[in-house]
Amino acid sequence: MPFIELKTSAAADSAKCEAVKAELGRAIALVPGKSEGWLMVNISCGEKIWFRGDASKDSAMVKVAVYGKVSDRDADRLTSAITKIVSDNFGVDADRVYVAYSEHDKWGWNGSDF
Repeated sequence: MPFIELKTSAAADSAKCEAVKAELGRAIALVPGKSEGWLMVNISCGEKIWFRGDASKDSAMVKVAVYGKVSDRDADRLTSAITKIVSDNFGVDADRVYVAYSEHDKWGWNGSDF
C-alpha cells in the first residue's frame, strides 16, 4: 500500500507522466513486499517550487508513504531510483530533488483498515 506523490516545477505532457508512473511502479519493488499492484501515484508538473530561494531551475519534491516499515538500505535504493527517474524524465538536477518517507501502521482501504 505505497503512495508516491511527485511535484515538480518541470513541465510535462500526459505521455511523459504515464512513463514516469510506469517507472515508479517498477522502482517500488525495490522495497520488499511492495509492488505496483498496490501503488497509488500522483504526479503534478509545472508547480512553482523554490529551492534555496531560487525558482530559476527545475526542482522536485517526492513523498513516499508506506504501510509498514522501510529499511534504511531499501529507502536508500529507492531514493536513488526515484532521483534518477526524475532527473532522466524531467531534467531536474539530482541535487534539486528531495525524497521524503512516511511510514504508517494504520492504513485504510475499501472501507476498513488493515
